[in-house]
Amino acid sequence: MQTKTSCLIVDDEKLARDLLAEFLEDFPDIEVVGQCSKGTDAVEKINELKPKLIFLDVQMPGMDGFGVLEAIEHQPYVIFSTAYDQYALKAFEKNAIDYLLKPLDHERFRQAIERAMERITKDENNIEELISSLNKDKDVSYSSHLFVQKSEKLLNLSVSEIIHLEASGDYTVLTTKTDQYLSSSGISKLEVKLDPEIFIRIHRSTIINLKHLKEIEKHFNGGLVVKMENGKNFPVSRTYAKEIKKKVV
Repeated sequence: MQTKTSCLIVDDEKLARDLLAEFLEDFPDIEVVGQCSKGTDAVEKINELKPKLIFLDVQMPGMDGFGVLEAIEHQPYVIFSTAYDQYALKAFEKNAIDYLLKPLDHERFRQAIERAMERITKDENNIEELISSLNKDKDVSYSSHLFVQKSEKLLNLSVSEIIHLEASGDYTVLTTKTDQYLSSSGISKLEVKLDPEIFIRIHRSTIINLKHLKEIEKHFNGGLVVKMENGKNFPVSRTYAKEIKKKVV
């Protein structure tokens, strides 16, 4: 029997929550496990219930949607649902699956759900493949080169040149000192090819090369930010913070 995908609805407007719940009734593989009207309550519920998917409003009293994502320990898949279009870029920088504008359109909602389920299935398959490969062969060898897309060419890129990797939808952007390259492989698939002593995942959407890490900054709220030699800064999610802390002597 297939397990249903758990879902949490976070919105300060009751009408919006009710409409999302109504739309979700058309998808029997998704189970709404709760609703929240405040960002602080959402943080507690997400960490407690660990939903696979959340619908998240941006502007809410006290703590906005982006604050929720920074505060949670469990990392769900996120679909933003908001009346404001100016946050779309920031939402996708947070690796959101989709960004729905109110008033909600039923067909557009259906497309977002299909995209979410496709991503969730793909990521779960990647994890299963990783576990299977580790069980078959404990002596894992890591790639020294990767083939990456540049214009109409596939280039043979030395892994040592990569400073960081960032998820971009179903693709991954690889940054070096001189250029950026696009890989058609998802970030989780690339992660298993990289030596974990050198490449550390610090967020669901980010992997960094420790050899190009300049410093780690601790914020007043206990969060960590890594600063790379090329000037790029990345937040460290709580889920992956322990991997960074292992390197502290």
